[in-house]
Amino acid sequence: MKRIVIADDHEIVRSGLRAIIEVNSDWTVSGEAANGEQAVAMVLETRPDIVIVDYSMPLINGLEVSRRLKTLRLRTEILLLTMYENEELLTEAIVAGIRGFLFKSDASKHLVSAIEALLDGKPYFTSILLEKLLHDYQVSKRSNPDMLLTSREQSVVQLIAEGHTNRSIGTILKLSVKTVETHRASAMRKLGLSSTADLVRYAIRKNMVEP
Repeated sequence: MKRIVIADDHEIVRSGLRAIIEVNSDWTVSGEAANGEQAVAMVLETRPDIVIVDYSMPLINGLEVSRRLKTLRLRTEILLLTMYENEELLTEAIVAGIRGFLFKSDASKHLVSAIEALLDGKPYFTSILLEKLLHDYQVSKRSNPDMLLTSREQSVVQLIAEGHTNRSIGTILKLSVKTVETHRASAMRKLGLSSTADLVRYAIRKNMVEP
């Protein structure tokens, strides 16, 4: 039985999400939270497979909840819900290590797919925003083509965008942390980028992060 925590300050939203989740007999809602502090406490108490977190919550927002949970190195996957079509928020979410991002307006149609992807160890990002980012990238590319990255640099950039640390990337690619840092710095230099957020934004626009 896969356990899921729902964190949203509106009871009617939590009830709607619960109804969608519990149609699947292999999933159960192990707890609900009405604010950010409760969400962190509930995840620590029940250790769910997934926590669904609304971005706009009292006390601390969903993004900060996610950052706190990531520092605890739990196995819980995070699905961030938001009503805002905001590229910067998506970028910040990925930098924070969130692998699931869904608009509230899409929840009734895509919540099950998002949960299934996260349970399978795959990221899930709402397609509307990714399509917009890809369009923006294609327009930008026509006027200013990117310098080509090596295949190893592409792999490092993709793993960074998926929320992995340098040490984790080194383990996956069988490289030293120093070598990972070298590839990361080389990619940022070639692309003219100055921050991790810029690198993540590039990866999204290159469609290197799967929807």
